[in-house]
Amino acid sequence: MTERSERHDRRHSSFDREAQRAVVRLREWIFARVNGEEGVPVPGPLVGPEDFELVYAHPAADGRSRGAGLSDLFWYWLAPGPQMHQEHLEPGERYRTVARTTRRVLAVPHQRSYELAAAATRRVLAELPGDRTSLVRLRDLMMPVWAEVYHELVFGEPCPPEARELIVANADDVVSALKGTRLRHMDRRHAMTRYLLRRIENGTCPVTLPEPFTAQETAWYLQGAFFNTAVVQMSEAMAHVLLSVAGSPGVLSPVADDDAIDRVIDETLRVHPLFGVAHRITSDEIALPSGTVLPAGSVLLFNYLAYQRTGAASDPSFDPSRWLTLRRADAHFIPFGVTANRACPARGSAPVMLRAAVRTVLRHFALASSAAHPRSLPSRGPAYLTPPSVSPPGGLQLGFLRIRDRWEDTGRSLIQLVLGTYMVIDARRQRLCARYFEEVRT
Repeated sequence: MTERSERHDRRHSSFDREAQRAVVRLREWIFARVNGEEGVPVPGPLVGPEDFELVYAHPAADGRSRGAGLSDLFWYWLAPGPQMHQEHLEPGERYRTVARTTRRVLAVPHQRSYELAAAATRRVLAELPGDRTSLVRLRDLMMPVWAEVYHELVFGEPCPPEARELIVANADDVVSALKGTRLRHMDRRHAMTRYLLRRIENGTCPVTLPEPFTAQETAWYLQGAFFNTAVVQMSEAMAHVLLSVAGSPGVLSPVADDDAIDRVIDETLRVHPLFGVAHRITSDEIALPSGTVLPAGSVLLFNYLAYQRTGAASDPSFDPSRWLTLRRADAHFIPFGVTANRACPARGSAPVMLRAAVRTVLRHFALASSAAHPRSLPSRGPAYLTPPSVSPPGGLQLGFLRIRDRWEDTGRSLIQLVLGTYMVIDARRQRLCARYFEEVRT
């Protein structure tokens, strides 16, 4: 590379980083401003990191959607049926019934979870050529895996190709809208709803909600819990883990033991937490040890990344070996939320499934990537996958990928600014959450 091209590459990289930071600043500004002065960042000026988990777990931090302007935006991204999304149901018997149903679906032995994930990963990897290197988007590669896994968990049968296509189209549309890389395509989401409703009405869906829940509400619940959130979050997690491995040669070998894989998974989720900002609405005042009192009706904005950047592991560097001696509590590490307040219902099965999928990929392919690795990962994680019998990509290919990724990020950052702004405005116009509570009053 010539000196001139190196200078150009550095200038472009600097511009690219600034564009990405602009998107992040915009999203943070939106989250902080949509609720006006009611929004309380945690950690922040009023609530320090030492009180993060205390406030998160407080019984009064139990409101989920009603009373927060930010809810309109999340309901917009999660439509259709956001009023049946488990994470957005208000506390009460409806939430408890839905949560019990989710726990029952996910209450499978760890060995079964491992086998499901490993088998689905093998099937998807078999679709890649075995005689040459493939350039893939890791999130796209892994999404069919989790579509098959959660279809089998819900329906108790293998996932047919047409159902896998519906699930992937639905989940990809949700996560693309959340990241601002594409507007919503409600036709793809409604097609998923129709499939679920048809299975419920013809009696071939073993997971249903009891009365007074309707078949339509059950379809929305299944779509939100399993075929939106579960598929999206597991695909994102795998993309982050595999991109971390691809960008850190030697961090994991094809014969790595479970402990080594778990350390890489934990370190990936520490550096790149899946959750950004979770909001809760207080039903009563919360008094802190410092003397600060958060009044009832406060909208608490829990920032996972900011919290995990405090404590004994506050640096952003990727170093799985830290977990040989580091305790989770000292690291302020909450990859699946806080147990006392709506922790991820898959916190037991997800680590096992992730380990199975990572091990399966490593046994079939070597990974390499020179792409940027931001937390939001709007690029979907470009990487090379090379079969054992094929020579890995050289410096020229990796250089090409790095340049391509940076140019794409520049354009994508601008798209995110435009589409993200539009969706915020459109969500505020539609007022999905506010109108629901005005009409239903429950």
